[in-house]
This record gives sequence, C-alpha cells and structure tokens, in this order.
Amino acid sequence: TALAGRRLVRAELRWPTLAGADLVGRTVLHTRPYGKHLLTRLDDGRTLHSHLRMDGMWRVVPTGTPRASGRSPRVRALLADERSTALGIELGMLDLVRTATEHELVGHLGPDLLDDTFEEGGLAEGLDRWRARGSAPTCDVLLDQQVVAGIGTIYLAETLFVERVHPWTPADEVDAAQLLRTARALMLRSVARGPAPSAVHARAGLPCPRCGATVRRDAARRPPYERPVFWCAVCQAA
Repeated sequence: TALAGRRLVRAELRWPTLAGADLVGRTVLHTRPYGKHLLTRLDDGRTLHSHLRMDGMWRVVPTGTPRASGRSPRVRALLADERSTALGIELGMLDLVRTATEHELVGHLGPDLLDDTFEEGGLAEGLDRWRARGSAPTCDVLLDQQVVAGIGTIYLAETLFVERVHPWTPADEVDAAQLLRTARALMLRSVARGPAPSAVHARAGLPCPRCGATVRRDAARRPPYERPVFWCAVCQAA
C-alpha cells in the first residue's frame, strides 16, 4: 500500500542472482499476496517475487530517517519512493521475473485462501484438490500449499481446535469446506485486528482454555518436512 502507484527513487536487491538489477525509475503498480508469496508488480512488466519463509519480514519506514538507510546486513531488499522505504529483512526468497511468467513461481499452488474471490471459485477448486488427497491426515492436507495456499502451523492448530477435529483424522472423513472457511475467517480476523492470543498453538504443557486438559505438541507431515501441531487430546479426541 505504501508504494502502490509510486515511482522508485532507490532500489537495492541484495541477492546473489539479482545484484545487477535496476528498478530505479520504475513505478510500483501494487503488491499482491498469494499464499505465503508476495508479488510486487512494476510498470515495466516485471514482478519482484519475495517469500518470507520463517524469519523474513517487510517493514515500511519514512524515507530519509535513520532506519531507511538500510545499512543492516539483515536487509535483503530495499524499495523507496520519496516518502516511504520498504525494507525486506531476512527474506527467504527473492526473484525478479516477467509478470507474464509469474505462474512459473506460484502456478503449482492451490487457490489463495484469502483471495477476495475464494468463495466464488477458489473453495470449489480447493475441495477438488482436498478430495484428491484421499485418507491422508487432515493436518497434513491443511498444510499442503498445493491444496490451498496460505495456511501455516498457527492456523492449522487454531482451526482444528475451533472445529474439535483430531489432527490425524483421515481427510476424507471431515467437513473440508467447514475447515477451510474457519481457517479463512480466523486469518481474515488477524489481518483486520492483529493476531489474537492462541488457544493452543505454542501452548504445549499449558491448560486447554476450553476444558483444562494439557495441550500437547506432536508433528504433522513426514521428515524432513515435519511441522509442529498443538492440540487438546480431550477436546480433539480421535
């Protein structure tokens, strides 16, 4: 939002494969999120693609302030107009591609859970992809970005808790549409109001806020791609 429609007066891509790229003078059209990917589209038909991974972030500060200098070695990208500077800090991925070929980066993903049109078309596509996973564990399918893009470990845990679903229930035995709608609602609430305190995520060993039982931590997916799952063995019994 800070850079949309603005002409870049400074641009630095501190990435081995992009060291010679020059974006100064280009106008930022907008930045579109797709799942966990960010697509910053420019007026010359190129897109700067970034992914935060686990530790990355974008921060916007006023141009001309000390923070806008971007001297920290943690800064991997810097985009600035005359009033705002966007700092890409510890980004996990950075690419510069033609906008027409964005699909080569994100085309393998399922529909974006937070897209404005998700209910009109994305949900049906997501459910088709869900059904193709058969009896795989529900926790694995919720994390599968090729089914629906955007759900990470926090909203995996919180969604299953809200719906009282045992994480390893076969995916073909749950109400997938309800789970996806709940995940979407929780994430949209977080976007609008800021993250709410977790009910179970990262609360292993603490009491469940609903029944008082001890919250457990286990793992979804197989090594080396496992991810933590926090759940209540009483509220979410198999």
